[in-house]
Formats: sequence, structure tokens, C-alpha cells
Amino acid sequence: MPTHPTLLIFNPQSDRGRSGQKASDLRSLVEKLGGADWRGTEYPGHATEIAAAAGDHQTVVALGGDGTVHEVVNGLMQIEPERRPRLGVVPIGSGNDFAFGAGVPLDNPLEAVQRIFRGAPRALDIGQLRDGNGRSVYFHNTVGIGFDGAINIRSRKITYLYGFLMYLTATLQSIAFNFEAPHMRVQHDDGVIEQPVMMLTVGNGPREGGGFVTTPAAQMDDGLFDFIYIHQLSRVRILQLLPKVMQGTHVTEPDVTYKRSARLVVDADRALPIHVDGELFAPYELNVRHVEITLFPKALQVMQ
Repeated sequence: MPTHPTLLIFNPQSDRGRSGQKASDLRSLVEKLGGADWRGTEYPGHATEIAAAAGDHQTVVALGGDGTVHEVVNGLMQIEPERRPRLGVVPIGSGNDFAFGAGVPLDNPLEAVQRIFRGAPRALDIGQLRDGNGRSVYFHNTVGIGFDGAINIRSRKITYLYGFLMYLTATLQSIAFNFEAPHMRVQHDDGVIEQPVMMLTVGNGPREGGGFVTTPAAQMDDGLFDFIYIHQLSRVRILQLLPKVMQGTHVTEPDVTYKRSARLVVDADRALPIHVDGELFAPYELNVRHVEITLFPKALQVMQ
């Protein structure tokens, strides 16, 4: 049995190693609020393992960025709904896009901790992505397919920046190298799209990459994904569109189509680079050409 009803999971390497010290700084406040069991992660996927075994806790807290939250969510979703602990988030990573969409304080970790112990839960939707080989993963925020996934791959080679600047630099590099739009067939609730698609982004929340507001109207508890697809564009047109994506004002542009759906099925004529919550799901070499994206309404209680 756990010592405390609350379990805090932190990745000491999150935010390029800064999160370990930030988590340590919060310990005294946690003790004043009633205390918690603490677990640090030691390798990729460890937070998922810890969260999946946390069914006897009332609340499991992810201290870190979107990567830590992603792993914790994937662990919690392995627990049957009637035993599933609530999720708490203290956004001390570099991106914190899920916290932005979920209404968790971004710039005040102390307030985020207080809300975990004194706040109220809100039921949020969770998504699942499955490829043609049967691999599947849950996601809490976004799935990026095509250009979005290629940016994620390129960002992993940038070691001198982090957070939004890292993704912005990777975006500019991807524009410089050009990206050909695969021909996609996208089935959604209201019909079928068949055309070259440069970028397909599915949002449970409104923001990704630490500051790109790709699906600005997305609500995490409405039972629907918001998704955009962008046609093949020239380098000049991409550069014109980029600042609008940062502000979330791109959705009225003629090159952008904005829709909603609870399920999408995507097929393409070539390998699709895909990220899920900023984590690389499909590099080119896996040759993923088919994915199914499904929403689980109000699947997780999140403390606010």
C-alpha cells in the first residue's frame, strides 16, 4: 500500500536537466500540503511503468514537460477506469503544451502544486493512435503527421536550443530542405479527404511545440478532436504562414482547412513521419502509411 494518496513522478533530465532541481525546490511545499510518495525516472518509458502500477494512489502527478506527462498518461490509461487515479501536472519542462490547454498554471509551479492538493478534478478526453502494424499509443495533446512529424525528427538533432526556439529552428530548417506532401486519404466523421497533404495536425489541445497554436479552438473535454490539413506550399508561402500559426490566426487562410472529428483514419502513398505529444512515433524507416486515431471521451480526471 502507498504511504501517501499522492504519487509524484519526475524526470530529472526534463528541460535539459533543469527539472530535477525544480522538483527538489517543491518538496517543502508538498510536505506542508500533506506529503506524497516520490519516484524519479531512470530511463525512457519508466514513468509509464510507474504510473501503470499506481492503481492504489488517488492522484499521480507528472512533474516535467509534455514528455513526462505523455508517459504518465500512457501508464494511467492501462488501469481500468474505476481504479484509474487522477492526473496532476506541475509544468516544469520546456514545452508544457498540455498544461496550457488543460488550464494548469504555466509560470507558477507553486500554484500548480497547490491545485493538485486543493483543486478540483476535470474530466478530459484522451486520444489513441494505432498504426497498420498494431502499435498503439495514447496521447493527451497532439498528433503531427507529415511536415509536423518531419520537424520533430529534425529537432532531435538540435542540441544547442530547447523548447520553442528549438522547434522554431527545426521548422526553418525543414522549410529550407523542402518537404513534399504525400498523397493522403483521410477519413473523418463528415467525409473523406483525398489529396496531397503537406501537414496534418490532430489536436486534443490547442498548442504544440511550446508555442505553435495549430488547433486554436480545441477543447480537451468536448468529445472531438480539432484537426487541420495544409496543402503543398512553396517555401515563401510557408514562411508567410508561419507567424500566423504561432498566433493561431492561420485557420482562415485558403491553404488551411480546419475540421473536427472523433475519429480519423489516414492512408498515404509513402512513409509518414509522425509525432505524438512531441514524442517520435514513426520515423521514416518504419514506413508507416496507415494510422487510426480514436478519441476516448472524458477518460482522465485532471486536477485543476
